[in-house]
Amino acid sequence: MSQAATAATPVPAAARSGGNLGDTIFEWACRGSGILVLALLGAIIVELFIAGLPAFRAFGLPFLWSTEWDPVQEVFGAGVSIYGTIVTAVLAILFAVPLAFGVAFYLTELAPAWLRGPVGTAIELLAAVPSIIYGMWGFFVIAPAFAAHLQPWIIDNFGALPLIGFLFQGAPFGTGIFTAAFILAIMILPFIAATMRDVFLQVPPVYKESSYGLGATTWEVMKGVVLPYTRVSVVGGIMLGLGRALGETMAVTFVIGNANRITTSLFGPGNTIASLVALEFGESETGSLKLASLLALGFILFVLSFIVLATSRYLLRSRLKA
Repeated sequence: MSQAATAATPVPAAARSGGNLGDTIFEWACRGSGILVLALLGAIIVELFIAGLPAFRAFGLPFLWSTEWDPVQEVFGAGVSIYGTIVTAVLAILFAVPLAFGVAFYLTELAPAWLRGPVGTAIELLAAVPSIIYGMWGFFVIAPAFAAHLQPWIIDNFGALPLIGFLFQGAPFGTGIFTAAFILAIMILPFIAATMRDVFLQVPPVYKESSYGLGATTWEVMKGVVLPYTRVSVVGGIMLGLGRALGETMAVTFVIGNANRITTSLFGPGNTIASLVALEFGESETGSLKLASLLALGFILFVLSFIVLATSRYLLRSRLKA
């Protein structure tokens, strides 16, 4: 009887109003935070576009593919840096994805339970290393090793091949697009591997157990059950890694060679949008066409990164809805 009376006792109006007020404040605080992020994002892209507008007006649409970068004559083009940005990012994905898949496969299907935590933590700690450390490591350790051993071997064995041999010709300096892509691959590995591991763990155990019950091997279960179930999320994780690779600055600046020309060899020097802005921004005068061109490059990089990240978010969200 006392419990029924207690349950039937109405909540005081003051308590209801206080709770409603708190909920309202929390709701508007969260809403304001989201609006603030969108406003900041919009302000950044608008500011970059406005600041780079003199370059777009001076050079027009050919600015996107022009390979000229002559501060003396004030002739600038984004073609070389866009080419370097895309090539290094794509190569980094080609290097990182197989290794990330191997790591995720091992952690979810093969590793003993006591080893999964330490190995997973070690892979994720790669993301905590500052990019300038990667750049110094690449310049002082990886580049000399590539110049002395890897690049000469690749040139001797693949440089004379038809159709693709031109990609592996040239002098083995150690620095260049290939080395920059390798460093980027190490940097984006933890992002892709962590995403793959997490989505592999989301596969219902009954699916895999059914396949094992029918006599499937571990690889057959991965190929026939896990990958089809998680393919959209895996692609989304790869796109996240690609977005990370597109915007990397200091590590690439150390090892790419920083030459404003397009070379057909992967061992040749080049630059990216981020490395070019990092090198040239300090020497640009306020209001100059060079500064406007650098800010226009920043706008282009922002658009590329936004497209890649938005695509990855769409893929991941579509997988969650499915």
